[in-house]
Amino acid sequence: MTAATIAPTRLRHAVRIGLAALAISAFGALGNPAQARGPEGIADVAEKVIDAVVNISTSQTVEAKGGANTMPQLPPGSPFEEFFDDFFKNRRGPGGGSKGGDSGSGPPRKTNSLGSGFIIDTAGVVVTNNHVIADADEINVILNDGTKIKAELVGVDKKTDLAVLKFKPTKPLVAVKFGDSDKLRLGDWVVAIGNPFSLGGTVTAGIVSAKNRDISSGPYDSYIQTDAAINRGNSGGPLFNLEGDVIGVNTLIISPSGGSIGIGFAVPSKTVAGVVDQLRQFGELRRGWLGVRIQSVTDEIAESLNIKPPRGALVAGVDDKGPAKPAGIEPGDVVVKFDGKDVKDPKDLSRVVADTAVGKEVDVVIIRKGQEETKKVTLGRLQDPEKVQAAVKTDEPAPEKPVTQKALGLDLAALNKDLRARYKIKDSVKGVVVTNVDANSDAAEKRLSAGDVIVEVAQEAVSSGADIQKRVDQLKKDGKKSVLLLVSNADGELRFVALSVQ
Repeated sequence: MTAATIAPTRLRHAVRIGLAALAISAFGALGNPAQARGPEGIADVAEKVIDAVVNISTSQTVEAKGGANTMPQLPPGSPFEEFFDDFFKNRRGPGGGSKGGDSGSGPPRKTNSLGSGFIIDTAGVVVTNNHVIADADEINVILNDGTKIKAELVGVDKKTDLAVLKFKPTKPLVAVKFGDSDKLRLGDWVVAIGNPFSLGGTVTAGIVSAKNRDISSGPYDSYIQTDAAINRGNSGGPLFNLEGDVIGVNTLIISPSGGSIGIGFAVPSKTVAGVVDQLRQFGELRRGWLGVRIQSVTDEIAESLNIKPPRGALVAGVDDKGPAKPAGIEPGDVVVKFDGKDVKDPKDLSRVVADTAVGKEVDVVIIRKGQEETKKVTLGRLQDPEKVQAAVKTDEPAPEKPVTQKALGLDLAALNKDLRARYKIKDSVKGVVVTNVDANSDAAEKRLSAGDVIVEVAQEAVSSGADIQKRVDQLKKDGKKSVLLLVSNADGELRFVALSVQ
């Protein structure tokens, strides 16, 4: 359907509802003119910053096997997984959208994408989203007056989906500065400017709908949620406050239909500013590293550890070569404060550690066996893990059936050579191996499975099923509702699991 035929269809639909709504909207406008116009100053903001907002044009050579999907990947099970639609998902150039049946093979071809960005330095420094320029063979910046200039990539950070570009200006530029996203309040007005559907510079306005929104898209999620209309092509564009300062970078929308439904997400300027500074200085991110694996403190775990109210980040494992080890932090500790900042949950700890300078000595407050302790830690640098996995096939004779004992809905057996070989359990892992899980048990709900190894029960080491049953019986006598297990997988990675003993 062409654009010429779309417009009348929309007009006929508008006529059907327009008469009914006309009196209501007119009454509202007359009754409260200021509300009908929105806040004062939006036009002033747009006029002030519009020349600092740019379009980002990229080209890429791809194999003809269907569209390249540049959508930031959400983990399986994310509550928003089925609704998220990135601004460039399956995009095919300025026309937008993808054609059905494009799954055949053929010669490589070029695809084009358009996104948004903004100038933060009149020397020609631009901020945008990483997914806007990911895998691009050529990147161009298009200024508000239509001038097109080739840009080079300064650096990217995939974890926050941010990128910094640089181009050589051919004339004086307008730049914008970052505001303080921490000062935003729910209901504050914000202005989004970008390049939706390749239409060019477009201004929309709305309010801050939520702050610190975690949508499970990455380890440092803390999005600003807004109802300002943002669509495909706004990605990488700025979100302004009414002072004309950038307080976010528009990155994702929830969109079952592909268009704005009033739920958009922007990376807050506090995060953006720190990332951009490091990308400009080093061309990469140098994040702080504590060297621990952490998990949530559930109500059951809190009850087992005598922590009221449930809070903090539970240390499930400590890296032997990490900064936490020499500082005396151990599995089972609960981090409740880091460098003077309260830690309410694991995400809090991940963000504050990442934002802390490498090499800085910080105080880490932990709860151990019900008592607070302070540890001094000198942070290391977080490295991207090398994805190396060796698979070794061995022909082993069939092992003898182990002697098992039942407890907590689990079949348990002492570790031996045959069980280590069957479940490929490392020699460094000590404890009692799970050989079967009752499908209707609490253990099954908590995702324990055959091959898991119970290392500790109620923070005491165990070596047999009888040890575990003895500890469980004692906890029942003491009136405890749950038991805290320290569980290892075959590779030695630890986690805590609280199971009901009732």
